Amino acid sequence: MTRTYFGTDGIRGRANQHPMTADIALKVAMATARVLGQNSGHRRVVIGKDTRISCYMLEQALTAGFLAMGMDVVLTGPIPTPAIAVLTRSMRADVGVMISASHNPFEDNGIKLFGADGYKLPDTTEKEIETWIDNPALMNEGLATPEKIGRASRMDDAVGRMVEYAKGSFPRNKTLAGLKIVIDCANGAAYKVAPQALWELEATVISMGVSPNGKNINLECGATHTDALQARVVEEGADIGIALDGDADRLILVDERGQRIDGDQILALLATYMKSYDCLNHNTVVTTVMSNLGFERYLQSNGMTLVRSAVGDRYVVEKMREGGFNLGGEQSGHVVMSDFGTTGDGLMAALQVLAVLKYSGKKASELLNVYTPVPQLLKNVRFTKGAKPLDKAEVQDALQQAEKTLANSGRLLVRASGTEPLIRVMAEGDDQKMVEKVVDDLCDVITKAAI
Repeated sequence: MTRTYFGTDGIRGRANQHPMTADIALKVAMATARVLGQNSGHRRVVIGKDTRISCYMLEQALTAGFLAMGMDVVLTGPIPTPAIAVLTRSMRADVGVMISASHNPFEDNGIKLFGADGYKLPDTTEKEIETWIDNPALMNEGLATPEKIGRASRMDDAVGRMVEYAKGSFPRNKTLAGLKIVIDCANGAAYKVAPQALWELEATVISMGVSPNGKNINLECGATHTDALQARVVEEGADIGIALDGDADRLILVDERGQRIDGDQILALLATYMKSYDCLNHNTVVTTVMSNLGFERYLQSNGMTLVRSAVGDRYVVEKMREGGFNLGGEQSGHVVMSDFGTTGDGLMAALQVLAVLKYSGKKASELLNVYTPVPQLLKNVRFTKGAKPLDKAEVQDALQQAEKTLANSGRLLVRASGTEPLIRVMAEGDDQKMVEKVVDDLCDVITKAAI
């Protein structure tokens, strides 16, 4: 379904440039109120944000839009994306909004929308909201009368509530005592919640990326930049390292040797553990087309099934809901455990891994290298916004040739990013040199076509 504003994960763009402007944020709020808040008796929206300086601007614009449509607004301040999903349900709100561009640099920002059930909105609802954003009637129809304009308030205990919620997912009467953990919060939304939850569970906690200044979110830190965390884990002699991204809906782990552990390995561990306790629904894991072929082979050889979805944790969730599955995620670090939440949750997933680590008696390096990945290479080709290099004949010819080269020995995936002007080229197979050649050749063709 083609959409103008919404991409893989909400609306995203350069802060203070179309579409990430105060004007569009105002209209998004008003349009969302029309679509989701018209028939509700509660008329409430919860708005959270990460630590980007532009969040102040967008927060105020969104608030004004919802108030104008007669909806009350509860502002949480900086808090992880999964917390908004939880609070939207627990506070009986009609809409949840998270202002964040996730792992992107501070110059970018985004708007993610949740329904009253705590799930991200389906494509059809986003499309309906889009029909109102640019409709001139939006600014004239449905506005609240003066006595019905909404009220705004700030939620003082949002962090405390989420610390308790996260701790509630940990095995009852168990603690993290004896574990030394280094956690990198990416100077983002979880800079208070995550270290506090680990400390209250009695771990020895060494915190990084907990000094946000509005411009340092994801800057050489967090889940997309783990070098500093890897070095710190070894330096401190820690048992494990945890890296969250800017809005804490994904995580990457680091073992005690300083080795990076991706989302596929995390999912493999959790699937194995859950199956052993007969609590992995249908013995199935949902992941995306980006997950490693070695992961799929591991599941198959251990009596489990892998179901693939489109890229994006909300598409993973859709597949999970359709099939009644309770574990899914992405190689990039989104982990969705529907027994605990409705969206990717980096802290919640980390706590489940830590529970296994603490009570298995094994080291992280032993526990988290569950399967042997096949060689996989992913490269990005940036293009000018509006260009369509994948539509060009020479690129299509190169794609066909690449697929023939890999044949039955691997997989090829080429797609446009849903959040950035990038073409992602990924190939995997048992022959590493072949994989590298396929990716490099394709990138060369796409680069020339993108000029």
